[in-house]
Amino acid sequence: MILRWLIVIVVVAIIEFYSFQAFKTITKIKWILVAYQLVSLAIILFIAYQFTKFDRSVGQTQMTMVTLGLLLLVLIPKLILSFFMLLEDVFRVFSGSITHFMGDNDSGQFLPERRKFVSQIALGLASIPFMGLVYGMTKGKYNYKVIRQTLFFPDLPDAFDGFTITQISDVHSGSFDNPDKINYAIDLVNEQKTDMILFTGDIVNTHAKEMHPWIETFNRIEDHPYGKFSVLGNHDYGEYVTWPSQKAKDENFQAIKELYGQIGFQLLLNEHIKIKKGDAEIALVGVENWGHNFKQAGDIHKASEGLTEKDFKILMSHDPSHWEYEVKHHPKHFQFTLSGHTHGFQFGIEIPGVIKWSPVQYVYKQWAGLYQEFGRYVYVNRGFGFHAYPGRVGIWPEITVFELKKGNIVA
Repeated sequence: MILRWLIVIVVVAIIEFYSFQAFKTITKIKWILVAYQLVSLAIILFIAYQFTKFDRSVGQTQMTMVTLGLLLLVLIPKLILSFFMLLEDVFRVFSGSITHFMGDNDSGQFLPERRKFVSQIALGLASIPFMGLVYGMTKGKYNYKVIRQTLFFPDLPDAFDGFTITQISDVHSGSFDNPDKINYAIDLVNEQKTDMILFTGDIVNTHAKEMHPWIETFNRIEDHPYGKFSVLGNHDYGEYVTWPSQKAKDENFQAIKELYGQIGFQLLLNEHIKIKKGDAEIALVGVENWGHNFKQAGDIHKASEGLTEKDFKILMSHDPSHWEYEVKHHPKHFQFTLSGHTHGFQFGIEIPGVIKWSPVQYVYKQWAGLYQEFGRYVYVNRGFGFHAYPGRVGIWPEITVFELKKGNIVA
């Protein structure tokens, strides 16, 4: 434990030293440099104090999210500054060595002075993530986008040609701090006027009580002609805190399952129902959470018992790794899977047709948007809410609208 703290202190000291060099090169005004050092020290002490106060029996709070946001806000820009200053030092040592051994050093100093333009470039580049993170915490986390997808299926029953579905996922109600923005998002959901709405899990961060202030708000989601259905996400199991007893954990889990009903959604627990339209029907299959690196309570075999390969099936499964490891090769042929879970890491760059990148892509093969293999689709919703980092940068909160069409799959 002591060694771990020593390593952290050494790393922080190196980062702070090099970051200060960038400011010191730009300005020689003493009070600005002193102010920078005092603010940096205050932030470091605040973050360290909050980390020592973290209570695993409570889990994430608004203060822990603020702390993590502040940590990222100062750490990422300073890492950029440190990288450039370190590179400059490598150049200075190389240059100083050459002039020393060549005998051309008339200044008497081994290392050349730092160049102001290097610090200016470093500060300019560091300001980009700084401003992005500030925007993400103030505006981005509620920058809701309605994304529309039209999907073609050769085996879609004729009666369901043009059938529409709204998907929301990863609400994480314990993170909300702005009722007006949440009400705005619910208005967006209601404006879509689709046939059915599906909620693919994570109604809370950990505790059922997190949703209590928002039940009335989510009850504003209007009834849909063909129903409102949901499944559980990994956070709904209360796995990420220490409970005083198994009984307390079980009671919280039961309360979370009841929350879905309290906001008008029918929770599917490893089961399926038939959605009927005239004489035609499709199967809506809902599994509990199944994640390659998370809780594996989902049972797709139980959930699809009685269904055949020829039945048209829509699967709700919170974690997209389930599709990768079990669903896409399943002999019962699940035509369309809806997932969430990744949040797109709440950080990335998305320019349609140009670039789609996030660090989460190195963990999940399917991490945001639509994917198709073997004539089967999976859609990964970027999430309605946010968790841990109290913001979103480049990966915006999402409400998805699907239109199912009869026709050949578009590759």
